[in-house]
Amino acid sequence: MARRNTPSATAPPSPDDAAPESKSAQTRARILDAAAQVLSAKGYAGLRLTDVAAQADIQAPAIYYYYTSRDELIEEVMWSGIADMRDHVTAVLDDLPDGTSALDRLLTATEAHLRHALEISDYTTAAIRNAGQVPLAIRKRQILEEERYGEVWRTLINDLARDGQLRPELDLYIAQMLVLGALNWAVEWWHPRRGSIEAVVANAQSVIRHGLAVQP
Repeated sequence: MARRNTPSATAPPSPDDAAPESKSAQTRARILDAAAQVLSAKGYAGLRLTDVAAQADIQAPAIYYYYTSRDELIEEVMWSGIADMRDHVTAVLDDLPDGTSALDRLLTATEAHLRHALEISDYTTAAIRNAGQVPLAIRKRQILEEERYGEVWRTLINDLARDGQLRPELDLYIAQMLVLGALNWAVEWWHPRRGSIEAVVANAQSVIRHGLAVQP
């Protein structure tokens, strides 16, 4: 499930990285993909570099060619998860036709968020699941990215209120945090046996439509 990612922004570049599809770049991407899968499944405490290496089909010592430590590798996955989520959701919103209502933009962002976390990216799943487990030193860059992503949702909620579509008794910040919290928590409880992603999206959109929006 993990997407191919770009080489780590924190690891020192290697001469072999000059070509985008060089062997070194491909190996780095495999390591990141593997780390995202293992971190998503086993958590921060359960991640072992031997497991990452086995998933990436390399020898464990080779990881240190790209990352100086286990925590540096985890930090890159955690940051990428939120950065990729923000890029995905903003791209989906940017593709909407001009004049799309504030409510429809919010519902579209809801679907994009859920699909990215549950269906598209192990990076995002790992970042959400482990946000409360990793040391602050690893979280710093992720926290900054979370703030940037939060601005996307702040704008969506504010636009809903500006258009007179947000229920007047709701606090803008609290509404934003409750929506994001509920969407993020889906990575903890959702499994295909509990319903399709389409069902999760439809239910989330219904909750937002009837819980946040003024009813006609």
